[in-house]
Amino acid sequence: MTRDADPPGAAHSPSAQNGRGGPQSPGTPRDQNASPGPDALDGPSAPHSPDAQHGPEARYGPDAQHGPDAQHGPDARHGPNASHSGGAQAVPGAPNGPGAPHSPDAQQRQSAAHSPNAAHSPKTPRSHGRLAIAASAAPRSLMERKALAGAWEAQVLTLYPEMFPGPLGQALAGRALTDGLWRLAVTDIRRFATDRHRTVDDTPAGGGPGMVMRPDVLARAIDHLAATAPPDRPRIALSPRGRPFTQARAQALADSPGVTLICGRFEGIDERVLQARQIEELSIGDFVLMGGELAAMALIEATLRLIPRVLGNSASAREESFAAGLLEHPHYTRPQVWEERAIPEVLLSGHHARIAAWRRAQAEALTRERRPDLWQAHRIAAGGQHDAPEHSDATIAAPAGGQQKDEGQ
Repeated sequence: MTRDADPPGAAHSPSAQNGRGGPQSPGTPRDQNASPGPDALDGPSAPHSPDAQHGPEARYGPDAQHGPDAQHGPDARHGPNASHSGGAQAVPGAPNGPGAPHSPDAQQRQSAAHSPNAAHSPKTPRSHGRLAIAASAAPRSLMERKALAGAWEAQVLTLYPEMFPGPLGQALAGRALTDGLWRLAVTDIRRFATDRHRTVDDTPAGGGPGMVMRPDVLARAIDHLAATAPPDRPRIALSPRGRPFTQARAQALADSPGVTLICGRFEGIDERVLQARQIEELSIGDFVLMGGELAAMALIEATLRLIPRVLGNSASAREESFAAGLLEHPHYTRPQVWEERAIPEVLLSGHHARIAAWRRAQAEALTRERRPDLWQAHRIAAGGQHDAPEHSDATIAAPAGGQQKDEGQ
């Protein structure tokens, strides 16, 4: 949009706002190529009405007057010595400037621009409030939860400490953490890098893709944790090339004071630090993750379940998969019949010996079918005595007059 303005030196009212056809001092010629003065306003903030008048008292839009006595709004006056008085008194304590609140008699249109030299009442410092103080019947140090003496502790070394506690802060594990039944200490490996970029990895010796975690940085992190940990605390790196993590290993960790877990990233960890710091490598399965953090969480949760008081019912940890070298038996609950599928009658009989035998037979059948490796190891551990038949008398339906638990008979 081409702006019409007065040539340099033309006298303007300090509050005049020039858009197209803006006001000029009387007798001053118009220069089509001149730029507007510093207070010129064009566009949405300078509306033109069909009845706009040009001159010292020209109006732009409803009730908007420009010139020496220009008024914005009902009684508001602006200019070098503009003051809010009479019907345009500023609200006491209100800050001045764009958007400043005024009394109802001096409401300004949002499009009105103040002169840089406009004089307003002195600013009153804005209150920032005051912190609320709540009374407490007990010292705050006594209100904080403390870990129990001798609580099992998991120390985690990772490049992504913000991933923890993650799922470990929820459900039973999170409640046990809050109650102090176990502790979680997460350390950022990058803290122990010495260069300005906090480098923790480098290219593999001999070439190849990816990067390898440096031994010097990781060793400093491990030594830092070792200064406060028992000397016999296991050190485990989660790696797909490690030995399989088993239920028996989880039980051994639960019986120890705690564990130090190292979460690898990139292509792996320099072999020298694994040997020098006697780090055991464990795998949670024959698959590859992008890092060891999720594997560490799985290991911690599997171990927490075996710590006293973490589970509501300690029998849950004894009657499940791998507890006896077998997969767990099937489970059922109400309703008794669902989509024409009924709960096995033996489970409704109330005959505990027959129920236990049925569950044992089901566990053996599932293990033999789904995990031949576990079944073979189970037979060897049992001395070959548990070459169970395909059918067991435990699968025979309970007598019709047996106790019906769901029906209360």
